[in-house]
Amino acid sequence: MVWLPFTQAVDVGPVSVLSAVIGLWALRRLIRIFTILRTPSLFPKLYSAWDPMALPGVLLPTTWWNVGYSGHWIRRFQRYTGNETMNLVSVLGGTSGLWTSNLDIARQVSAGGHKTSFVKPEMASGALLLWGMNLVAADGQMWRKHRRIVGPAFGTELYKLVWEQTAQTYRDMVQTEGWNDKDVVNVPVIQNITTKVAFLIISACGFGFPSTWETPTGDADNEIPVQEALRVVAETHLLMITVPEWVLRLPIPRFKKARTARDRLRTFMQQQVTERKAEVAAGSTRADAFTMLVKANQDEAGKYQLDDQELIGNVFLFMFAGHETTAHTLAGTLGFTALHPEIQDEVLEQIIAVVGPDRAPVFEDYPKLDKVLAIFYEAARMFPAGHILIREATEDTVLTVPNPVGEEGSKTIPIPKGTQVTVDMVGVQYNPRYFENAEEYRPSRWYGLPSDSELFTAFSVGPRACLGRRFALVEAACFLTLLLRDWKISPILNEGESKQAWAARVMDAHIALTLGVANVPLQFERRNRA
Repeated sequence: MVWLPFTQAVDVGPVSVLSAVIGLWALRRLIRIFTILRTPSLFPKLYSAWDPMALPGVLLPTTWWNVGYSGHWIRRFQRYTGNETMNLVSVLGGTSGLWTSNLDIARQVSAGGHKTSFVKPEMASGALLLWGMNLVAADGQMWRKHRRIVGPAFGTELYKLVWEQTAQTYRDMVQTEGWNDKDVVNVPVIQNITTKVAFLIISACGFGFPSTWETPTGDADNEIPVQEALRVVAETHLLMITVPEWVLRLPIPRFKKARTARDRLRTFMQQQVTERKAEVAAGSTRADAFTMLVKANQDEAGKYQLDDQELIGNVFLFMFAGHETTAHTLAGTLGFTALHPEIQDEVLEQIIAVVGPDRAPVFEDYPKLDKVLAIFYEAARMFPAGHILIREATEDTVLTVPNPVGEEGSKTIPIPKGTQVTVDMVGVQYNPRYFENAEEYRPSRWYGLPSDSELFTAFSVGPRACLGRRFALVEAACFLTLLLRDWKISPILNEGESKQAWAARVMDAHIALTLGVANVPLQFERRNRA
């Protein structure tokens, strides 16, 4: 018999364990890097330390070694030079995949339908599900079900209401803010105006709430007013979807306010669904989107009906999509027109020709105000609120990729199952294939084009393009018509600053869930109508 010597157990301390874990992680990263470098690609590779759409890459700045969450904006003039599609490779972690600025590819991956090979991945829909499943978050058969109900809610009666409410909101704004008594008004941050305008209109036309410029007072039972709860929820949506519930329960005033507003609104909306079902059954003539959605749902039968939570999810989708994107684009529109007085004069000339110097504009004027819409279109192009569109291949498939500009034809590229394709909507809007001198604010590029032109892709593309697009356009056309008829807009310059320097400093992007222009300081000078 052979006796083995007794071996004393080794005391493995926390430092040793940590060192082993780090070593294992480093080894896996090295293997990943080696594999990535050896893997062939049919597209040029763009290397990044981490996935720009996931942690930690989303928090890190855009540098030579990390693409970053804002990289597609910062590098918009350089990224796709010579190649409209790149293979973005996340070296240290995260999802790798294709990034494209080509509209044909965008249409292929967003085509929808039951035969589609591409769907929206769960990570791209999570931010939209706080209040329930909805049209934008849904895919496949679920999307068709939501589209069948939501589509009829957006009709002429709703758009007429949007026009009337926008005109009333403008009059309320100039009266309450004291503009009626001033010849010059300075607004340090125009988003404070455009955000409130968009919020009040979506409150009235989306939810049917009374809309006034004054901040609502508290209810008799000391509960937060519903309008105020709606405002707080709109402002804290990003917080609510990123912070765990247990953290929101901490005794922090901002968290408590957000939680209270959410709970108040959730209870109210559940009550409203019940009440509006009864109103619709009784023949209600209300035209707000919530009521019209309930009516469309009641008119449907069986498997196509939405449940109460899905109704609420779609109503809140209208609010978040419509409120924030319209506010950002209006701010960008006013910033650009302030830089271009010649464009202001051209648009004003059309406003006077269509509406006159004193008549209140009416909804029937809307189709004739194409130059007013053009300044909004062009701002939406240069600052596309929906800045990325993410899809994932559910099976091995192919994409038809056009040849570079100047070359005829296209080529068919195999796309393996699981490949993530990110449509860079900033890249699309600055792609010289579609827009000559894309860096220039040039509303005239939209003159004479129909409102449903395929070139207008700032509200997304394909059958899933934004249903609220006309809602936003009607709101913008009315508000800009009234504002530009009454006021000449100029940038508020720092001492010794030129307009070019102001544009470089101010007309830059701020990106959160959506993309919008940074804070815009503007001066409004009353026009002499004599």
